[in-house]
Amino acid sequence: MGKLIYGAARFEVSFDDRVLAHLQIVMTAKLRRTEAFILSWTNPSSTGGGRQLVWVTPYTDLHYAFSGNSVPTINREWLQDLAAVANTAHGLFVTEEGEVEPLPDPSE
Repeated sequence: MGKLIYGAARFEVSFDDRVLAHLQIVMTAKLRRTEAFILSWTNPSSTGGGRQLVWVTPYTDLHYAFSGNSVPTINREWLQDLAAVANTAHGLFVTEEGEVEPLPDPSE
């Protein structure tokens, strides 16, 4: 399990290295365009469940810590799905591969 370390307070959340690699690519693309966005994920039931959200801006301190030494294979379709969700008002919602479902647009 890798870790995404967020902000000056160094808040840590664990993700599978494969998930983290895909998040890194999508988040980096948004931040390069100076786009702020919401990042949210569901907590495992073993830690009490629930959902967490953070606001990510180009000025946010981010650190990606992978547990493995090799770069995971990247799934372009999953990247496209994650990027599409990240561009909605709901923000980037962390999912496992193949689980991205389009969310309704709140403006409709």
